[in-house]
Parts: sequence; structure tokens; C-alpha cells
Amino acid sequence: MAASTALEISQRVGGTLTGPGDLSITGVEQIDRAGPGQLTFAGDDRHARQWDGSGASALLISRGLQVDAGADRAVIEVDNADLAMAEVLAMFDEPPPRPEPGVAPGAFVDASAKLGAGVAIGHGSYVGPGAVLDDDVALHPGVTVFDETRIGARTVLWSGCVIRERCLVGSDCVLHPNVTVGADGFGYRASAEGDLVRMPHLGHVEIGDRVEIGANSCIDRGKFSSTVIGDQTKIDNLCQVGHNCRIGSACLIAGQVGIAGSVTIGNGVMIGGKVAVKDHLTIGDGATLAGSAALMNDMPAGETWAGYPARPVSVAAREHAAMRRLPELVKTLKRK
Repeated sequence: MAASTALEISQRVGGTLTGPGDLSITGVEQIDRAGPGQLTFAGDDRHARQWDGSGASALLISRGLQVDAGADRAVIEVDNADLAMAEVLAMFDEPPPRPEPGVAPGAFVDASAKLGAGVAIGHGSYVGPGAVLDDDVALHPGVTVFDETRIGARTVLWSGCVIRERCLVGSDCVLHPNVTVGADGFGYRASAEGDLVRMPHLGHVEIGDRVEIGANSCIDRGKFSSTVIGDQTKIDNLCQVGHNCRIGSACLIAGQVGIAGSVTIGNGVMIGGKVAVKDHLTIGDGATLAGSAALMNDMPAGETWAGYPARPVSVAAREHAAMRRLPELVKTLKRK
């Protein structure tokens, strides 16, 4: 990992430097674990108060928070320490492993598949008939791309990913290990005789550009037409997106979220961890669902909901406060 100076980091993030500019920084660490030669950051008062006891050599801090640099240490003030930290991490980031361009021994590429320039296919991967891999696509070892699927330029599929037939994955996407795109949806109906009849799924999945999908997440194919994930949407690990869902652009979906079939989600929506969304609902643009919420009704644009079942956060907070008072109220009633 290459070293940088405090001045170089300050210039990179457009910050204001207090302290020695030639201070060597060799890495980044959280404030309570950092040692000499490392930079840490504080975006709030709680973390800023830990600076005096930290072993870090430099601090990236949001403007308005007050700290003293101290002897032989540097403080870099920025408008937003969290965003600036992304720039700093990029300075110290090392390129991830990548298969060599070409088809590795033990990989299989059907003769009818089309490979763009610079495509890299790792050991044990499979590319089926009619599949198209655009320029600089990387398939790590053990990836499966089925028939007539298209993978956009510079997209990276990590080991264990399975992209089923006729699906579309956009450019500059990252699918982390064991993502499954295009599996059949969970569709069954009871017959008159009481048997469970499986519903065929004839559709596919369309994933936009610059989408990232976390490890072990599943995006089911449409029963008919498409399941759609919009540009720049980021989906965490262990998420389930049901058949025929339509998710807009620039959404953030945290881990262990389950979205049932035919849900429509607008642009810029944020969904916290372990949220459950009932089928056939609509979530408006810019809405936020707090972690562990269970959404049972359509959700208007721009609102923040929480709870089980989910409702506007102001209502949920009042109900929670009232619930906390119940034991004392019961005691009062018993005394009467």
C-alpha cells in the first residue's frame, strides 16, 4: 500500500489542513484502533471526542466540529467527512484480483457466444449458446452465464454467480459472489384437487448500468415481461427481489430485505435492513423505510416509514412512546 502525505490527502479532498503537511500516512483505520502513520475520520461529536485518545497521526473531520491537532499530528477539515473518506479510501485501495484476458483452461464458451475485446473468463466458468459478453467483462472462476444472456461492458461477476437465460446485465455492474439473476419466481396456485400447481415464468431480468448486487442475493425473473433493476441501484447481501418487481434508479437496499412479487419502487428509495415488502405495492420516489419494517400498504413519495406494520415514522414514534407507558398505566388502573 503506497504512502501519501497529509498535504496530498488534503489537496485530494479539497480540505483545510492544520499541522505538518509532510506527515506520512500509510493507511486508514477507525478512530479507536488507529495507530501512528494512519488517518482516521470523525463525522460527529461522538467520534470527534475520541481524537485526543486516538493513536492516529491524522484526522479527517467535518467542518464545525472542534478538535485540537496537537503536536506532530494533522487535522484536515472538509464539508462532509463521510464523502471525503471515500476519496481517501480510493487513494489507498489496491486493485482487486481479476482473471487474465481470454478464456482460462477448464472454462467453456459455446461456439455461438460472442466475446468483446478484453473479456476475461476464469477457470470453471460456463458461457452458453448465444450469450454476449461486451468489452472488458470479467467472469471470475465458477461463473455461469446461460443462453442468450447479455453482459454489458466492464461488468464484473464474482465466483458463484449464475445469470439465467435471456437476462440482461448492464455496463459497469458488480455482482458479488453467489448472486443469482433470473431464477424462477415463487409462484404456485392450489388446484381444485388441492395440488400445488407451479406457474411457469416466461420473462427475464433487466439490470441497468452501474448496479451493484451483494453476495447471495437473488433477483427472480418475471412471470411475463421483466423484473427490472434501475441504473446505479445498490443491493446489499442476502436480499430477495421477487418476480416482476420494478426498482428505480439510485436506490439503496440493505441486507436481508425481502421484496415480494410485482412491487414497484421509485427512484432514490432507501430500504433498511430486514425490511419485508408485501406483493403488488408501490413505493414512491425518495421514500425511506426504516430497518425491520413490514410494509403492507402503498407508500407515498418522500415519506419515512417505520414499524411492524410500517406507518409514518412520526406515528410509529408516538405509538412506541405510548406502549412504553402501558405498564405504569396498568398499575394506575389497578390501584383505582
